[in-house]
Amino acid sequence: MIDLDLDYGRLPAEDADHFHRLDAHLVATEPLMTTLENVEATLEAKAMMCAFGPAGYGKTMSVNSALRKLAPEHTYRLELRSGPTPRDIRHGLFHALGLPGEPPTRPIEFDTLLKETLAQTFRVLVCDEAQWMGRSSFEYWRHLWDDRKTDIAVIFAGGDNCYKVLKREPMLASRMFIWQEFQRMPENEVVANVPAFHSLWQSAAPQRIRDIDRAAAHGNFRNWATLTKHMLNGMKKKGLSEVTDDLVQWVYSKVAGM
Repeated sequence: MIDLDLDYGRLPAEDADHFHRLDAHLVATEPLMTTLENVEATLEAKAMMCAFGPAGYGKTMSVNSALRKLAPEHTYRLELRSGPTPRDIRHGLFHALGLPGEPPTRPIEFDTLLKETLAQTFRVLVCDEAQWMGRSSFEYWRHLWDDRKTDIAVIFAGGDNCYKVLKREPMLASRMFIWQEFQRMPENEVVANVPAFHSLWQSAAPQRIRDIDRAAAHGNFRNWATLTKHMLNGMKKKGLSEVTDDLVQWVYSKVAGM
């Protein structure tokens, strides 16, 4: 199902990228810069790209950040859940593209409308949470992209399952221009990047950051956002001005090792 709202299909504001809407900074990590390079190449080629990896490693944030720089007015996002069918994708595109009237009831008419719309001007179609899609849904995207009149680039962002589904289907896999895998952030990068991520950590000792990463964050920016939120709440509750050992243990009691 697709969550319908007035902003559906548009790039979110930058402050909405951070988990828990944490007041944090976008850090120019190596994956972020690689995504910018890969998205730019995909748009120039009007091709298809797959950004994949476990949850919390920055796929969506990196893709959104790149598209804000490269094609903010030409980007249309779909976030699909619960095993979407081609019908769900049709309706999602209808809503994201802001098409007038009621959606056509017959698939062939619906496809004609979408293809005609996607032939009018260049658009970037982003399918977030692509791990929920099966073969038929990926095939539908291929059907739209293969049409000789449509003027589109397609970016999939999702978990490992979207990579596995695509790789099992040679006709789909062969059309991917770029594959980008997101992985756990190495410890040395955690120590370098976390102080820039949020002011809470600017004065933290590198060893404290290492210890927290080993115990709970595991090189995952989403985990760091959750831990930071708990730390800030705990400091406010306990009247603290800095991160202490007791506060760290208090936070650990809430996250169960994540």
